[in-house]
Amino acid sequence: MRVLEINNGSGLVFTVYPDRGLDIGAATFCGVPLAWLSRNGEVAPAFYDRTGLEWLRTWPGGLLTGCGLSNVGGPNACGGEEHGLHGRLSHLPAEAVNTDASWSADGRYTLSVSGRVRHSKVFFENLVLTRRITATLGDNAITVCDTLENRGYAEVPLMLLYHLNLGWPLVDAGARLEMPRHTVTPQNDHAAAGLAEWASITAPAPGFAEQVYYHTLPKNRQGLATARLVNEKLGLAFCVSYRVAELPYLIQWKMMGQGEYVVGLEPANCFPEGQAQNAKRGSLRMIAPGERVETYLRLSVETRG
Repeated sequence: MRVLEINNGSGLVFTVYPDRGLDIGAATFCGVPLAWLSRNGEVAPAFYDRTGLEWLRTWPGGLLTGCGLSNVGGPNACGGEEHGLHGRLSHLPAEAVNTDASWSADGRYTLSVSGRVRHSKVFFENLVLTRRITATLGDNAITVCDTLENRGYAEVPLMLLYHLNLGWPLVDAGARLEMPRHTVTPQNDHAAAGLAEWASITAPAPGFAEQVYYHTLPKNRQGLATARLVNEKLGLAFCVSYRVAELPYLIQWKMMGQGEYVVGLEPANCFPEGQAQNAKRGSLRMIAPGERVETYLRLSVETRG
């Protein structure tokens, strides 16, 4: 599969996978890794198997994995279909892929990658995601702007989760999550048992079982919510800002296990519980024929100390 490398000339380097839904793979800042990479490596989308949990066999990790567009969460049956873990989005090749590097009128040198991903099935959905990823010289940030459009003739579900995966050495004992004051909801009883420590990062632990928490963060005057993972030892913080109007939830995945040592910060328009459960709880977002939805994320690195 194709892998594009983007280097903004001021310390930020990352890869983009045009053949995997324009996901973002490895990412470093001044040589320090930011993203968690799975043991699977960079797996071509041809090896995708939607059955059950087989999505995990071809998931490379990386800074950003797109989940959706018909399912986010575990395998389930809904709407006359069998849905595998986290849907097909991350395994769909993009078309009309373009790259650009140029000076703008305001004197900024900007690097960009863009393309379209079609999520469709005969007699079912016809969804198109158009993505533009940009990075600017002197700005330690990546912006991801998506436009999602229903080009079909019927209302269909639209489930979208941006699976941001942070790994060692950014994720390390003593690091912590920082968010504005808000209510934190554990996904289940196991997560509830660790609720008091949801923001703390510990050393890798044998046999650790993943914990998931739901956050609804307040927005600023620009309509954005922001969460950070701070590592004082490195003098770095990773920040994700996202527009709340389209992505009302932030899902936190806390996995402190040996071998899978990762923190996920995941802006989403749904809960990672599958299409059937989201429909049951009334949180399933539908998109009308001809409707367009635009999302915005800014992934940035801050230096501290």
